[in-house]
Amino acid sequence: MWVNQAEMNGTAGVDDDGNGFIDDIHGYDFANKDGDPMDDNNHGTHCAGTIGAEGNNGIGVVGVNWNVSIMALKFLSGSGWGTLEDALKSIDYATAQGVDIMSNSWGGGGFSQTLKDAIVRAEQAGILFVAAAGNDCSSVLS
Repeated sequence: MWVNQAEMNGTAGVDDDGNGFIDDIHGYDFANKDGDPMDDNNHGTHCAGTIGAEGNNGIGVVGVNWNVSIMALKFLSGSGWGTLEDALKSIDYATAQGVDIMSNSWGGGGFSQTLKDAIVRAEQAGILFVAAAGNDCSSVLS
Protein backbone atom coordinates (compact mmCIF):
# COMPACT_ATOMS: atom_id res chain seq x y z
CA MET A 1 0.00 0.00 0.00
CA TRP A 2 1.06 3.56 -0.70
CA VAL A 3 1.81 5.42 2.52
CA ASN A 4 1.48 9.14 3.17
CA GLN A 5 4.37 9.41 5.61
CA ALA A 6 3.30 12.80 7.03
CA GLU A 7 -0.06 11.36 8.05
CA MET A 8 1.35 7.99 9.14
CA ASN A 9 3.77 9.70 11.50
CA GLY A 10 1.40 12.51 12.46
CA THR A 11 -1.37 13.05 14.96
CA ALA A 12 -4.67 11.20 14.53
CA GLY A 13 -7.51 13.54 13.59
CA VAL A 14 -5.14 16.20 12.23
CA ASP A 15 -4.34 17.10 8.62
CA ASP A 16 -0.61 16.70 9.22
CA ASP A 17 0.46 17.30 5.60
CA GLY A 18 -1.89 20.25 5.05
CA ASN A 19 -3.47 18.83 1.91
CA GLY A 20 -7.05 19.27 3.16
CA PHE A 21 -7.60 15.59 4.02
CA ILE A 22 -7.37 14.25 7.56
CA ASP A 23 -5.60 10.94 8.18
CA ASP A 24 -5.22 10.05 4.49
CA ILE A 25 -2.57 7.47 5.30
CA HIS A 26 -3.27 5.06 2.41
CA GLY A 27 -5.49 7.30 0.29
CA TYR A 28 -8.94 8.78 0.82
CA ASP A 29 -12.62 7.81 0.79
CA PHE A 30 -14.45 10.63 -1.00
CA ALA A 31 -17.80 8.81 -0.72
CA ASN A 32 -17.71 8.85 3.09
CA LYS A 33 -15.39 11.87 3.48
CA ASP A 34 -12.78 10.12 5.61
CA GLY A 35 -9.28 8.69 5.50
CA ASP A 36 -10.45 5.06 5.40
CA PRO A 37 -10.68 3.99 1.74
CA MET A 38 -11.44 0.35 2.63
CA ASP A 39 -13.22 -1.36 -0.25
CA ASP A 40 -16.74 -2.35 0.85
CA ASN A 41 -17.74 -3.47 -2.66
CA ASN A 42 -14.75 -5.80 -3.35
CA HIS A 43 -14.36 -4.66 -6.96
CA GLY A 44 -11.47 -2.31 -6.17
CA THR A 45 -9.72 -5.01 -4.17
CA HIS A 46 -10.10 -7.41 -7.10
CA CYS A 47 -8.66 -4.85 -9.53
CA ALA A 48 -5.78 -3.97 -7.18
CA GLY A 49 -4.94 -7.65 -6.83
CA THR A 50 -4.86 -8.07 -10.60
CA ILE A 51 -2.37 -5.21 -10.70
CA GLY A 52 -0.13 -5.90 -7.73
CA ALA A 53 -0.73 -9.20 -5.97
CA GLU A 54 2.68 -10.54 -4.94
CA GLY A 55 3.69 -13.92 -6.37
CA ASN A 56 5.79 -16.75 -4.94
CA ASN A 57 4.18 -16.36 -1.53
CA GLY A 58 2.14 -19.57 -1.36
CA ILE A 59 -1.24 -17.85 -1.74
CA GLY A 60 -1.80 -18.87 -5.37
CA VAL A 61 -2.71 -15.45 -6.75
CA VAL A 62 -0.39 -13.21 -8.69
CA GLY A 63 -0.66 -9.73 -10.18
CA VAL A 64 1.04 -8.28 -13.22
CA ASN A 65 3.51 -6.20 -11.15
CA TRP A 66 4.88 -7.58 -7.88
CA ASN A 67 6.69 -4.39 -6.99
CA VAL A 68 4.03 -1.68 -7.02
CA SER A 69 2.66 0.84 -4.57
CA ILE A 70 -1.13 1.23 -4.71
CA MET A 71 -2.95 4.28 -3.38
CA ALA A 72 -6.53 3.51 -2.39
CA LEU A 73 -9.02 6.11 -3.59
CA LYS A 74 -12.72 5.56 -3.23
CA PHE A 75 -15.61 7.64 -4.46
CA LEU A 76 -18.26 4.95 -4.89
CA SER A 77 -20.36 3.56 -2.06
CA GLY A 78 -20.48 -0.12 -1.22
CA SER A 79 -23.49 -0.42 -3.53
CA GLY A 80 -21.53 1.14 -6.40
CA TRP A 81 -23.01 4.63 -6.47
CA GLY A 82 -21.12 7.91 -6.38
CA THR A 83 -21.04 11.44 -7.65
CA LEU A 84 -19.14 13.14 -10.44
CA GLU A 85 -17.91 15.67 -7.88
CA ASP A 86 -16.26 12.91 -5.82
CA ALA A 87 -14.80 11.27 -8.94
CA LEU A 88 -13.20 14.60 -9.83
CA LYS A 89 -11.84 15.00 -6.31
CA SER A 90 -10.31 11.51 -6.52
CA ILE A 91 -8.59 12.27 -9.81
CA ASP A 92 -7.33 15.64 -8.56
CA TYR A 93 -6.08 14.06 -5.31
CA ALA A 94 -4.09 11.43 -7.22
CA THR A 95 -2.76 14.11 -9.56
CA ALA A 96 -1.66 16.27 -6.62
CA GLN A 97 0.09 13.27 -5.05
CA GLY A 98 2.01 12.63 -8.28
CA VAL A 99 0.95 9.09 -9.03
CA ASP A 100 2.27 7.46 -12.20
CA ILE A 101 -0.88 5.64 -13.33
CA MET A 102 -4.57 5.88 -12.45
CA SER A 103 -6.47 2.65 -12.93
CA ASN A 104 -10.21 3.30 -13.14
CA SER A 105 -12.78 0.53 -13.22
CA TRP A 106 -16.08 2.31 -12.84
CA GLY A 107 -19.07 3.04 -15.03
CA GLY A 108 -20.48 6.39 -15.85
CA GLY A 109 -23.08 8.41 -17.62
CA GLY A 110 -22.72 10.55 -20.69
CA PHE A 111 -19.90 12.84 -21.68
CA SER A 112 -18.67 15.30 -19.04
CA GLN A 113 -16.35 18.12 -20.04
CA THR A 114 -15.43 18.59 -16.37
CA LEU A 115 -14.34 14.95 -16.10
CA LYS A 116 -12.42 15.17 -19.36
CA ASP A 117 -10.67 18.30 -18.06
CA ALA A 118 -9.59 16.44 -14.89
CA ILE A 119 -8.23 13.58 -16.99
CA VAL A 120 -6.36 16.05 -19.21
CA ARG A 121 -4.87 17.73 -16.12
CA ALA A 122 -3.61 14.31 -15.01
CA GLU A 123 -2.16 13.67 -18.46
CA GLN A 124 -0.44 17.07 -18.46
CA ALA A 125 1.13 16.07 -15.12
CA GLY A 126 2.60 12.99 -16.81
CA ILE A 127 0.03 10.54 -15.44
CA LEU A 128 -1.42 7.70 -17.49
CA PHE A 129 -5.20 7.45 -16.99
CA VAL A 130 -6.48 3.93 -17.68
CA ALA A 131 -10.20 3.20 -17.94
CA ALA A 132 -11.60 -0.32 -17.97
CA ALA A 133 -13.19 -1.40 -21.24
CA GLY A 134 -16.93 -1.78 -21.03
CA ASN A 135 -17.38 0.63 -18.13
CA ASP A 136 -18.78 3.48 -20.21
CA CYS A 137 -15.63 5.56 -19.80
CA SER A 138 -15.30 5.76 -23.59
CA SER A 139 -17.91 8.53 -23.53
CA VAL A 140 -15.57 10.56 -21.30
CA LEU A 141 -12.90 10.78 -23.96
CA SER A 142 -15.19 11.57 -26.92
